[in-house]
Amino acid sequence: MGSNYLLKEGIKNVFKNKKSTMISLVTMILTMFLFGAFFAIGENVNSVLEQVQRNQGMEVFIQKEATNEQIADLEENIKNLEGINTVIFKSKQEALDTMKERLKDNQELFEGYEGENNIFSASFVVTLTDLSLATEIEAKIEAMENVKKITTNNDTINTLMKIANGIRIAIGIISIILIVISVTIISNTIRLTVHARRKEISIMKYVGATNHFIRLPFVIEGIMIGIVAAIITLLVVGGIYDLIVQNIGNSIVLQKMGVTLLQFREIAKVIAIVYGSLGIGVGVIGSSISMKKYLEV
Repeated sequence: MGSNYLLKEGIKNVFKNKKSTMISLVTMILTMFLFGAFFAIGENVNSVLEQVQRNQGMEVFIQKEATNEQIADLEENIKNLEGINTVIFKSKQEALDTMKERLKDNQELFEGYEGENNIFSASFVVTLTDLSLATEIEAKIEAMENVKKITTNNDTINTLMKIANGIRIAIGIISIILIVISVTIISNTIRLTVHARRKEISIMKYVGATNHFIRLPFVIEGIMIGIVAAIITLLVVGGIYDLIVQNIGNSIVLQKMGVTLLQFREIAKVIAIVYGSLGIGVGVIGSSISMKKYLEV
């Protein structure tokens, strides 16, 4: 009976205090929207980085005089290194064919370089599981026997790592700021409601009501506002996100990089959990803070 009464009072507070409810709701929606936007950016940065890690790597050129047995040993040694994703052998003929494809309008340049006259070197195309290990792995491979030279895109790799780390730090800082702002505003708006009912609270305390009994309806009010805000924001963010992905997902830049953006359904579950936790957490904290002054003995 007591639980039902407290739940009803919490629901009644939401509709009774329409102005403060709307202020809190709008604040939560804006906060969650910004949080969702930065979260989606962060998840896509991580996804793109993982895709680049699978595609980006180095090409290890083999000494021309290396025997088939030595080439096989080199391949095995590279595969045994920590942080290696794939090791693909590219023959001299494949290297020649690749260059022909790149210079398709100048095929005369390759006349006389077929077969035994092939001037290109066989190589291993090596991709990594962790871009941060690129320099370390390059040094280890370079020290192996029968390695002629290594070509890498270290500048690209380092730039990607810096951008990714910078975005992650920025998202973390912004998220904390947004949560603090949201808690502060919701606390203040609920405090106005509590202030308007201070006489009622005093009477309840006078007749022996516990702090928990008095506080719970306001906590329920905060939780309900948080949940409604979470649902609304999830729908809005999902619609806008899908629209953006449809417009830029097939861009030439992304195609050249060989990466794709995440679909909303791939991150919706995590965002829903984050929104639910954020809505309930901010609602509870905001309500509790706003009640503290009036529950002090």
